[in-house]
Amino acid sequence: MNPETDVSHTFKFASSHYRMASELLACLTISGGDAWLEFTQEVQALLLDYERAALAEAALRALPINDALAVSLEVIGAAGRPMPAALGGMGTARNWAMMATRAELKAYALASFEAMPPGDQAAFLNHVKAPQKDQAA
Repeated sequence: MNPETDVSHTFKFASSHYRMASELLACLTISGGDAWLEFTQEVQALLLDYERAALAEAALRALPINDALAVSLEVIGAAGRPMPAALGGMGTARNWAMMATRAELKAYALASFEAMPPGDQAAFLNHVKAPQKDQAA
């Protein structure tokens, strides 16, 4: 059986694509409450992986870059802002760092370093250049 020429295969996908289009129309019309959550479930049920990826890519490309990044990070689960050190110290900071994206790590590390007084910057550079021991402190 050749999926490209088999008529039943074509109608099977045409049927799921028609239903998907109907679900999107309903969601856009309702556009509230649980409509988008239900749409997500329908997308998972009706579309193949590559179709879902193409749909996601098209939607992200249609957004301004900052909105696309915000949506992507929301879905992926970025760590967000770190907790203030007074609320947890190094343990909290390390837990945040384990959840942070690479972009978050780089941005907060550089911004933190740049905000330090020169003496703290020098001490920090000495610390990161020193051979690493146990970091449980």
